[in-house]
Amino acid sequence: MKHTRSILAATLALSLAACSQQTATPVATAPEASAPAAADAIPGAYLVGFKQGNLSSQSVTEQAAVQAQAIAAAGGIMTSQWVDISAAAVKLDAAALAKLKANPSVEYVEPDYVRHAMGFKSGVKDSAAKASLGSQNLSAQALYAPSGEFTWGDNALRVQNLRVSGYTGTGVAVCVGDTGIDGNHPEFQRKLKGFKNFVTTEANRNDPYALNDLSHHGTHVSGTIFAQLGAGTGAAGLQNGMDANGVVGVATGVNLYMARVLGDTGSGSSSGIINGVNWCAAQLKSQGGTENKVVISLSLGGGSKSQTEQRAYTSVWSKGAMTIAATGNDGAAVSYPAAYTEVVGIGAVDSNLAKADFSNFGTQVDLVGPGVDVISSVPLGQGTRASASGGGVTFTQVQAADLTGKGSFTGTIVKAGDGTGTAGANEFCGTTTRNSALAGNIALIARGTCSFEEKTANAVASGAKAVMIYNNAAGALGMTLTNSYAVPVVGILQADGQALLTKLPTTGTAAVTSADYESYNGTSMATPHVSAAAAVVWAAKPTLTNTQLLSLLTSTAKDLGTAGKDNNFGYGLVDPLKAITGQ
Repeated sequence: MKHTRSILAATLALSLAACSQQTATPVATAPEASAPAAADAIPGAYLVGFKQGNLSSQSVTEQAAVQAQAIAAAGGIMTSQWVDISAAAVKLDAAALAKLKANPSVEYVEPDYVRHAMGFKSGVKDSAAKASLGSQNLSAQALYAPSGEFTWGDNALRVQNLRVSGYTGTGVAVCVGDTGIDGNHPEFQRKLKGFKNFVTTEANRNDPYALNDLSHHGTHVSGTIFAQLGAGTGAAGLQNGMDANGVVGVATGVNLYMARVLGDTGSGSSSGIINGVNWCAAQLKSQGGTENKVVISLSLGGGSKSQTEQRAYTSVWSKGAMTIAATGNDGAAVSYPAAYTEVVGIGAVDSNLAKADFSNFGTQVDLVGPGVDVISSVPLGQGTRASASGGGVTFTQVQAADLTGKGSFTGTIVKAGDGTGTAGANEFCGTTTRNSALAGNIALIARGTCSFEEKTANAVASGAKAVMIYNNAAGALGMTLTNSYAVPVVGILQADGQALLTKLPTTGTAAVTSADYESYNGTSMATPHVSAAAAVVWAAKPTLTNTQLLSLLTSTAKDLGTAGKDNNFGYGLVDPLKAITGQ
């Protein structure tokens, strides 16, 4: 296991540790600064690591001064400094970069990389069907289903049983590094323990009770951890089928912190994330804070490896915190920071405990958590709730498109296409395709060979007042659109769309309204489940070190896939109740 080696040994050999990570498929090491920049490198921004072996005779203050002087002498501008790992974030032009690399006290200079949130709205996103996604939608056959406020993820982790026994994580802190949080959401009951913004490029994002989570990702992740029992926003803000009281988190008793390390677009820098992670670790009593135990939850990542990040996460682990991160949604090698030593990598499963098709794989996957169709909180009024009906039938599993207009329209449903083309199935493709019969009506369109954007644009240009697109495969249909539209655009099931075709002409309704909850997919959604579970176990067994806690979590996980640890599920689904009680 990647975490079992001695922390002391790792600290004494940081540069070796940064290069020793193994992956299921080859991943390039961080490039030399003189090499062509990686696509995720931030122009002009670098991380510099100083040699550590000759610093033992210097005080911390002296080390800081020497390193700052070296950067200034090269003509660089230091933006962050981490003396405990002999590293800093800097701005360099080409001349300053060359000078700093030539300094004999410098071990390396590498790019400051972009990292991204690892979650997205539930539903099929591409124009080509993926059959494997059909099994990932909740159904009567699902192994786990929601009940009341308890989501299917809660039930997979036996949260109701944990609560009966008083295991809610009280006394442990969970510090989330993400896009921010809507502290006004009733699910949090204004109980947020701490908040700090580390994205310096955006103004007015420093207040958890004011606008700061434009991405919605951080509020969603936080709800999975901390949403309070009986604290929902009421019927107007709920998704179809939800309990009137909203949802409940896995660890409602923890002290919740938010480090805003990702900005409005859901992206952030390696340096900003390191600053946030260090702030999380600083909440420990041993570091001058007030918390006995800290779990750091990172639903984020990227593809390029960083020696500075490895140093930082090793340092945080050595201070006693546990860092848990998403493995990524590429269906490929594990992303960073999840792939580092001293970081617990989390994959995603669906409600049948099958691996989510997007979940990354490799030897660095330690555990998995619920990550498909995860319902949780989003900033108030910023979610979308969709409904649709036609031919006297109210449809189930209706999803609103991204960038859809809000509102409700009732009228005649009209088949958009003429049945011609390669599929002959009402696809309504061709950028100049129009149908005058759609004017003032609801366009019914089949998913197929052209994009959702093309179909929607054609319908709106034809005068449609609403758009229904039905799937061409089993499963719910979510849509990502490039442009915003003034009319409601919804996705419905294949069976509903095909049945509706036989009833035309008929009347129906398509509606998209505001909501306070959304259903997301991603290893981002699996990560807070495991982070919260770790906090619950740590609160019940407070004498454990972070290394001992990880060993307990992996040894008690529900084994999935190939017997024993494997590259898809790691040690399996985290099982906090078994970790605490043995049952």
